[in-house]
Amino acid sequence: MRFSIERDTLTEAVAWVARALPTRPVLPILAGLLLTATDDGGLILSCFDYEVSARIRVDAAVDEPGTVLVPGKLLADITRSLPGYPVQVDSSTGASSSTGDLAMTCGAAAFSLVTMPVEEYPQLPELPVTAGTVDGGILAAAISQVVSAASKDDTLPILTGVNIELTGGLMTLVATDRYRLAVRELDWAPASKDAEATFLTPAKTLADAARMMSPGIPVQIMLRGDGRGDGPGWPALTDVPDGLRAADAMIGFESGGRRLTTRLIAGEFIKYKSRFPAEFGCRGDMPAVALTEAVKRVALVAERGSPVKLTFGADTVTIEAGSEGQARAREAVAAEFGGDQDWIAFSPGYLLDGLAAALTAAQASDGDDEARIRIDFTGPTKPAVITAAVKGQPDFRYLVVPQRALNSVLS
Repeated sequence: MRFSIERDTLTEAVAWVARALPTRPVLPILAGLLLTATDDGGLILSCFDYEVSARIRVDAAVDEPGTVLVPGKLLADITRSLPGYPVQVDSSTGASSSTGDLAMTCGAAAFSLVTMPVEEYPQLPELPVTAGTVDGGILAAAISQVVSAASKDDTLPILTGVNIELTGGLMTLVATDRYRLAVRELDWAPASKDAEATFLTPAKTLADAARMMSPGIPVQIMLRGDGRGDGPGWPALTDVPDGLRAADAMIGFESGGRRLTTRLIAGEFIKYKSRFPAEFGCRGDMPAVALTEAVKRVALVAERGSPVKLTFGADTVTIEAGSEGQARAREAVAAEFGGDQDWIAFSPGYLLDGLAAALTAAQASDGDDEARIRIDFTGPTKPAVITAAVKGQPDFRYLVVPQRALNSVLS
């Protein structure tokens, strides 16, 4: 194998694929990154650890096609350090490297990497069912609004995922860690208008997928089995044997020459719709940017475990926080308020995550200057809902347990 490629192109491609490499691979071979030079002038970089796969195709000047497998983290470190010259890559063993060296030359810098046996590397998964497409910018924004609410506690795998519901032309993303619950709805173009299915996707991998998405560039969503039965409009899913669905069910995202796939999480997500109260006793509407920035500043003095308190007046909300014997902060923001309970307090991190997501939704609807955020609540011990204050049904909702009630849970 022999090819040349621009240094920045190679560095960016290697870095993106290397993000999917396992931190602690169960087999040494899974730490490898696969390089495939094709005879049509392309270079494909890929990896797969039986859970997550990543693949990207970039342009290269290929003199001799072939495939090699090299240590992925080391390759990423090397490419980041290369000077700003074109990179020459040459495998000493020919078209398909089983053993041998991979030589890399960039200006005066030269490296030689011992290759790994390609024949021992797993084949990348194929996802036969195309579910549909969605604009990359819209989907990336939706993912960013919900992933922060997913749990990071691996002892509860179901809560570490984002539940993706597909119902006709509506996609719903849901995540929770039991103390907050984020829901985002968006339109998409399904391959079948009658399709209905639910997929529990690892939040970390979904966040990585969002990084490859760009506004105006469609994202193709592909499937292999759903792990929990099939809805109408997905006839190909019935071809997967029942005994294999939980183990082999996967979802993939492809856009702009990049593809990321991940195995689905087995299990059933919580019945989240009933968690939202039917009505509230209090409502505050505030300018989105001013409120978010004020909370960021005030939260700087909130020590671990202490809340940020919001106290509402007739036309202002006062945000305050403090740490015992060290510092206190207070800032007022204009607000429209109605209700008989004038205060509520939140964990600073939970509140900021919700405000950031609602700010994204508000700005998408009304722009920076007019964007507003709404907080609906009943009392200091009852869950509150943060949304963008827009006309009609909001497409983003963030249910959060107040600080005073953190011992209660959503499930």
